[in-house]
Amino acid sequence: MSANSWLATGNFYTTYKQEQKTFFTSLDRSVFTFFLIILFAWPLFFPLTNKYMLVIDNVLIAVVAVMGLNLVTGFAGLISIGHAAFVGIGAYTVASFCRTMGDTHIIITHFWPLMIIISGLVGAGFGAIVGLPALRLKHLYLAIATLSFQMIFQWVINFMSFFNQGQTISVGRVFWFTGKIGRKDHYFFWYYILLVVVILLGFGFRNLLKTRYGRCLIAVRDNDRAADAMGINPGLTKVYAFALAGFFAGVAGALHAYVYRGVGFESFTLHESIGYLAMAIVGGLGTLNGSFWGPVAIRFLDLQMEHLSEAVGQYMPSGMNLTTAMKPFTFGLVIVLFLMYEPRGIANWWRITKSYTKLWPFRY
Repeated sequence: MSANSWLATGNFYTTYKQEQKTFFTSLDRSVFTFFLIILFAWPLFFPLTNKYMLVIDNVLIAVVAVMGLNLVTGFAGLISIGHAAFVGIGAYTVASFCRTMGDTHIIITHFWPLMIIISGLVGAGFGAIVGLPALRLKHLYLAIATLSFQMIFQWVINFMSFFNQGQTISVGRVFWFTGKIGRKDHYFFWYYILLVVVILLGFGFRNLLKTRYGRCLIAVRDNDRAADAMGINPGLTKVYAFALAGFFAGVAGALHAYVYRGVGFESFTLHESIGYLAMAIVGGLGTLNGSFWGPVAIRFLDLQMEHLSEAVGQYMPSGMNLTTAMKPFTFGLVIVLFLMYEPRGIANWWRITKSYTKLWPFRY
């Protein structure tokens, strides 16, 4: 194998087929494989308590949801403020089966992969419906339309008795080849399932962007009139962008239902929608890497604020409420700082580091 297959200086492509490759060099493939081994192996050697495994599972669920939001907002240029509603649709799809057949039914506990796929398809269907206003609306008006969908979703969940009026609907424990997954191994088991789902959807996301449909998304985002002149249907492109985002969100919602073993309204409010949008902004809109860095950064910030609140509460109980109240302020401050000083998000830091290693020892 030639040295160039391991280390290529600079960023260049000589053929279209080369651009379609998932890994440009053997070094890229080796680094990715190394990180995969670490992600799969570390829980075996450094086991964590259920509390922290739940945090990590929550991060991976958010990664799946933010990938969908990044697809519709970052790559298609369509603002969505109701993404938590799509996640909720996926979760309540599982909850609806539980309400109809019982939370211990074989379809819920044994055929849970099928339930996750069904939830994704239901989310895609609602995404396509919500995407219809995108045929006529743009920018702020489209954002208001998605916000309206979020409000309608909240109203339906809170006032329909079938959905238990927003109260928690239980979801049964799943079965694997070794039998029923117990309480002790629950979050450990779902960590690996979530990791596999993230990898599969991540590869699907990346490969989609290299196809005609992915390039259509970017073309419509940059200039929909120019895209129309080139033979692209902007309306259809916007609708399937929302459908794809709905699929990702629906899968994330189903995973949320199984990980938490229940579905409640408080996990899919407008606050959560803004949280997903913040993750996409902090991570980097229009980048696949941003879909990973954003949830990690925001969840890490939440965890640190919780630790600070607990530490302050031990020495000054009255200050615990102040620390808790500072959480939204810190959250908003981080978003503003990124918008002002690093609008490309954390993914831009990764891009700069990667470019430096590729160009080294040269400066250009």
